Amino acid sequence: MLSRDQILGADDLRRERVDVPEWGGHVFVGMMTGTARDAFEASIVKDGKPELSNMRAKLAVACMVDEAGRPIFGPGDVAALAAKSAAALDRVVKVAQLLNRLGDAELEEMRGN
Repeated sequence: MLSRDQILGADDLRRERVDVPEWGGHVFVGMMTGTARDAFEASIVKDGKPELSNMRAKLAVACMVDEAGRPIFGPGDVAALAAKSAAALDRVVKVAQLLNRLGDAELEEMRGN
């Protein structure tokens, strides 16, 4: 059985490099922490109803990190990132969905709840 210290000390937040030619380089996309996942899920619901505006940008903001795994964007960056290339965002979002187990079924469930 794992101990508390083993669990808390585990490096369990993978990240992957994603080439984004539209932006002229690469970014790192990482797994969300529990806190970040809760915040992302809360951001796509408003008054108990799905709030899908800028959903790709919200997920990208929640998952783009630096090489050390620290977030490079905050919630205030969603609108600016949403104004960037949809193709570039799709590259980031595809990897974010895979790393965070956010397939179509999970996203539909969040929208419904």
